[in-house]
Amino acid sequence: MVAPRSAATVMILRDRDGVNTPVAPRSGGRPSGRGVDVFMLRRSPTMAFAPEMMVFPGGGVDPRDADPTLPWAGPSPAQWGRLLVADEATARELVVAAVREVFEECGVLLAGPDVDSVVGDVSGPGWQAERASLLSHERSLAQVLIARGLVLRSDLLRARAHWVTPEFEPRRYDTRFFAALLPAGQIADDRSTEADHADWADPVALLEDYAGGAALMLPPTVVCVEQVAAAGSVAEFLATEVPIAPITPVPARVGDAVVMRCTLPEFPARHLQTAGETAQGHLPRTGQAGPGHLPPAGEAGPGHQKEVGE
Repeated sequence: MVAPRSAATVMILRDRDGVNTPVAPRSGGRPSGRGVDVFMLRRSPTMAFAPEMMVFPGGGVDPRDADPTLPWAGPSPAQWGRLLVADEATARELVVAAVREVFEECGVLLAGPDVDSVVGDVSGPGWQAERASLLSHERSLAQVLIARGLVLRSDLLRARAHWVTPEFEPRRYDTRFFAALLPAGQIADDRSTEADHADWADPVALLEDYAGGAALMLPPTVVCVEQVAAAGSVAEFLATEVPIAPITPVPARVGDAVVMRCTLPEFPARHLQTAGETAQGHLPRTGQAGPGHLPPAGEAGPGHQKEVGE
């Protein structure tokens, strides 16, 4: 069994009726309306892990994320450790990795001159050079922030979930999922070197595309997108407290089918996919149970099974 690598991923969110440009109506004519948009990347087909999957910005923890000189504001690593159920050093690395990966992959920087402010537009050439230096491992996030006179704003992040890749997978990740509001004045872009497409998505439309086979997503992404789709605003989503317990899908037989089963903190059990469909965790296509078969947020209580992919 391969030991999982620590990783962090972030749902960057914006209110659709806010100052940002709204998502255009879908081809079917249905307007996006009010709600929350989430920034998504489609991983390049050449990627070794999760090719062509729609994902949130994120990636593995880097040794440089442990740099003790990094300027920090907001909840301390010890506080994050209690929230993430991790030791202080690991929690610090996860938060730093989350901020670094978001900046590397979509140009959003969760930092500011002090605890009460956030840096504005970081899309200029100088900032692009900073991103390149992080991607090349020439510099650490600590070095970039110190040079710019900024502090990491850990208070801008909210912990949302903790998923661990199934034990039989050749590549495994122990991933904490975070969420954050797009800072005012910043622009999420499509310059990621690991994606062939990046843009804002209406989560409801994304789930429709997934159910119809037009979009591929890993099980953790589907669950998180469902939660975003149920939110009326970013503030509402970020204010909702959720239990952060590790979720590891395992094979299980249900009738004649072998599925991947996991226990979500708010639901006793859920079947995620038919075993053998793909080692990367593709979810079922049209004709099989999909996200549209799930109860609306808040309806399912203790003892209610949510099933996908039987």
